[in-house]
Amino acid sequence: MSFPEYGIRPDWPAPENVRSLQTIRIGGVSPSPYDSFNLGDHVGDAPQAVAQNRQQLAALMPSEPVWLQQVHGTLVADADNAGCLIQADAAFARRRGTVCVVMTADCLPVLLCDEAGSAVAAVHAGWKGLAAGVIESAVAAIGVAPHKLLAWLGPAISQRAFEVGEDVRTTFMAHDVQAAEAFIAASHVGGVDKYFADIYLLARQRLHALGVQQIYGGEHCTYSNSERYFSYRRDSVTGRMGSFIWLE
Repeated sequence: MSFPEYGIRPDWPAPENVRSLQTIRIGGVSPSPYDSFNLGDHVGDAPQAVAQNRQQLAALMPSEPVWLQQVHGTLVADADNAGCLIQADAAFARRRGTVCVVMTADCLPVLLCDEAGSAVAAVHAGWKGLAAGVIESAVAAIGVAPHKLLAWLGPAISQRAFEVGEDVRTTFMAHDVQAAEAFIAASHVGGVDKYFADIYLLARQRLHALGVQQIYGGEHCTYSNSERYFSYRRDSVTGRMGSFIWLE
């Protein structure tokens, strides 16, 4: 199987020795509702199907990815020295051949690398982790001056599909009042305010505040394209896509 059949090649000016890959839902063996290239082993899919899907990636990667047990937190794993299924929502690596990966199905995946091609990271940024500072934790862990970092924002739920409550808006604004720019009023029913949240803008605000200016991606909506992307909010029971990055 060739890469274009089941993935997106991140469009960013990363150094030549930085390799990255974003899978979509096409090209695997999982049955509905996980059809077909599901990489998540925690969503109810048959273990043998998940294993076969993951095996299809083996020829493209130098080693077994460091799969995380994601919990919508801010812990960052040192993938060079960690085993699989460590509880974390981001991973970084400085050694050649160590593969970092996060899985998503509406949450925002963020890939990071430095201009010198000496370090990489993958971040799972759902709204809870994003608000709590998972991007800040990953940038700190990668150990490179933020102005020398590049970031790529992978497929996530778009603003027009991401309705949230006042609590989410308040949480982000408590960190930075400019976060209000990422919320559009959706409705007011029974005394409850709802908003449409722009998770891409919220991530860009956090990255800019850190000093990361080279930010790419952010154009794919998981919710609106059921043929290419898994979406938890749309389907509830569904698969997971993978965002991979490593040094060659």
